[in-house]
Amino acid sequence: MRRSRARRRLSRRFAIEASHVALTVLLLIANTIAAGITLLLIALVIPGSGEERASVGANMIVLGGFALVTLPTILVWASRTTARTLAWLREDREPTESERLALLRAPWRVMRVVGAGWLVATLIFFGFNTQYSMPLAIRVGITVLLTGTVMAAWAFLFTERLLRSAAIEAIERGGPIDRAVAAGVVRRQLLGWTTATGAPTLGIVAVGILALAGVEGTTPARLGLTMVVLGATVLVFGLVVELVAARAVADPIRTVRKALDRVGRGDLEGRVPVYDASEIGRLQEGFNRMVVGLRERERLHDLFGRHVGEDVARVALESDVRLGGEVREVCALFVDIVGSTALAAEREPDEVVVLLNRFFAVVVSTVERHGGWVNKFEGDAALVVFGAPVDQADAPDRALAAARELGRRLREEVGELRAGIGVSGGRAVAGYLGAETRLEYTVIGDPINEAARLTEVAKEVDGGVAAAGRLVARAGEQERARWVLDHRRTLRGRDAETEVMAPVAT
Repeated sequence: MRRSRARRRLSRRFAIEASHVALTVLLLIANTIAAGITLLLIALVIPGSGEERASVGANMIVLGGFALVTLPTILVWASRTTARTLAWLREDREPTESERLALLRAPWRVMRVVGAGWLVATLIFFGFNTQYSMPLAIRVGITVLLTGTVMAAWAFLFTERLLRSAAIEAIERGGPIDRAVAAGVVRRQLLGWTTATGAPTLGIVAVGILALAGVEGTTPARLGLTMVVLGATVLVFGLVVELVAARAVADPIRTVRKALDRVGRGDLEGRVPVYDASEIGRLQEGFNRMVVGLRERERLHDLFGRHVGEDVARVALESDVRLGGEVREVCALFVDIVGSTALAAEREPDEVVVLLNRFFAVVVSTVERHGGWVNKFEGDAALVVFGAPVDQADAPDRALAAARELGRRLREEVGELRAGIGVSGGRAVAGYLGAETRLEYTVIGDPINEAARLTEVAKEVDGGVAAAGRLVARAGEQERARWVLDHRRTLRGRDAETEVMAPVAT
């Protein structure tokens, strides 16, 4: 387990290092492409008059110089900042709260820096082109601003995706998310809409305003070209950004849905990787807490069932548990070890425990096979009940068949111990005894007392099994044929004689 966990952690660290490099490379490539697209837009769409056309070359020179200065600055900052953010992973230590928050908020920091760089570019180009004409400055400024908006959104979404493995590590090591520290679903969708629809639409509106104002150069051909270029921007870059934004929301929801399917099939061992610091991450974390609670509940259910029996546990969970009981027809099977005092004196305690567990394992498996319920273990004895808490019309047949099989199996499988098995049946009270804060489901009545007394007689009977005649008389014909009257006896503590029945030797 430790080796597997170490391998997973090593694999995750390798993925994190690769993501760091990929982020730097992708920022360089994307911003370079964006600069080229900006030049293309300026060359194709912006110029109107002859003087404005002459400004294209100057704009390209300014843009190239700006890119040569700004792009390396942004890349160096992003690389160093990301390296500092991931330092605790390289050092293989627990992150501080500030380091954890810095990593979870890294996509927003990258977006702000990239967006700030392009905003500066917008202001520079706007100011530079005012020397030619104000309409030209507006058109160039809008072009650069639109490109910058796309790049800022792209930087956020891809940084978030590339740092996902690191975010998982930070959240796993730092504990659950108790508040949203990153952009939620609404802000991400707005970011995708701004890039894919809002910004290009703003460009088209701006061009339309210039055309309505009669600005020189806004000919039908120029307007058509503008619409084609901006429309292509919407179709290509808008689609990519919107797809990434949608995936940023859909991926964690999909993992939660798949995990819910596993839970529905009864698999409570899985967990959802938490890599989001928004309300989506809280949803992921909440799901994991729910599964932990279900596992704990299942474990308690299992332990409860083992302590009181599955039938009692099921009845307790499905009905109102309160003190008191009801009279019902039940059958009681009592099994008691012969010579348990001497056994405890002659053997080591742990040896006795092992032997008793072997003994009771045979009792439990036999009883369960016949539909009985082990009400309690009493040191070297056990009380088994048929007909409660679940009604069983054939309880006498079940109890007698279980007694016969149990006598045989104990002789064959736990031969070093001798036991007496007594079986009886009749009316008894079954219900909860104790106090409101501590209660127990049990059965009280004459059949239980008679079964306990029959264990004393059974120790003297061949085969070690004795049943009350009144119980055998209530059994089916086939089961009655397997029993024979051994003798009659007044049991200790009773006034009337009891017909002591023994299994027919086979």
